[in-house]
Amino acid sequence: MRRVAARGIYVETRVAAPVERVWALTQDPDQHVRWDVRFTRIVPTTPTGTGATRFTYTRRVPLRTVAGDGVSIGEQVRPDGTRTSALRFATTDRLSPIRSGRGYWRYVPDGDGTRFVTGYDYVPGWGPVLDRAARPLLGWATAWSFDRLRIWAERDEEPERWPLRSVLWFWRPERPRAARCRRAPVHGRRRDDHLRDAPATLADLPAPERTR
Repeated sequence: MRRVAARGIYVETRVAAPVERVWALTQDPDQHVRWDVRFTRIVPTTPTGTGATRFTYTRRVPLRTVAGDGVSIGEQVRPDGTRTSALRFATTDRLSPIRSGRGYWRYVPDGDGTRFVTGYDYVPGWGPVLDRAARPLLGWATAWSFDRLRIWAERDEEPERWPLRSVLWFWRPERPRAARCRRAPVHGRRRDDHLRDAPATLADLPAPERTR
């Protein structure tokens, strides 16, 4: 088995909305693809015997649609109100910068809001040299999407109001911006192993099943 790269991706944002609101906008596949620029479509397929759900995903790129498979599981009940979601994903498409990966989302109650955190890592699809350019872009896309989600949850502005090209709308200071998100944990670094704090459910997830 190929090893996952040593440098992971971490993104954190604070959303002025309750955990239930953030959970609803992120765990529903139809809502997820509306704010997350990394996906075009997510379709749940079959449950596993351990409570996880298998799914397929696509991302439209010029002249092609990249497709892959994944498996995820959510954990909603914890004494402190924290929730987590873990997933594994993979694709054989040569145009994908990710060959396979794994990660988690964490929802932490924070006063009247929610700290929404992700940590993930992956095996590069384009090799280690090109990944030096692809990895920062994927981190940026994750952070930009998180801020787009924050705006939706806080201001009820639908994500479609802020297409990817709004990155260039410099005259709109309220537009989504990746820079509003934390890219490393408090007292941590971007290059740290961001899966060391992953929920235990991640280790128990089965491998994605190839459906295409």
